[in-house]
Amino acid sequence: MNVPVGGRRILMHGMLLVLVGLVWGFAIPATPYPRLALGAHIQLVMNGMLMMVMATALLAMPNRVGPKSVWIMQLAAYLTWAMALSEVANAWWGTRQMLPIAASETDAAGGASWQELVVMLTHLGAGLGLIVAWVSLVVGFLRGAAGNANAPAVRPGRSL
Repeated sequence: MNVPVGGRRILMHGMLLVLVGLVWGFAIPATPYPRLALGAHIQLVMNGMLMMVMATALLAMPNRVGPKSVWIMQLAAYLTWAMALSEVANAWWGTRQMLPIAASETDAAGGASWQELVVMLTHLGAGLGLIVAWVSLVVGFLRGAAGNANAPAVRPGRSL
């Protein structure tokens, strides 16, 4: 996976996350746990913007991000989808273990054990995936800066 193709895919994930989050905002009042639904809305929009920032930096700035790092960033985007969609489902489930503050604000009773497990695993996977992705991005930029301080701002033939 090369950087331009991967960067565009990550950018598309980000734009779609924001779009789904904006549309989801209309469904918030119809859910049994609107505070948890609001959390899902915020997750979708904010993580979408986070992905767009990652992709924009990847595409527009000189770096030495390798294909494995781009693959990790794409995996983080998929894991982010799983996490955000588990929060959408949680607007009906009302789980408490992974999101205790938001759940306590809505008097959520807690979900079935499999529902609690889904929310927990998707949050842990996405959280770890995002950390590794951002470390990979930062390392790629630091290697790029250390490797050639006089490099052009954008590689030839690349533009947004």
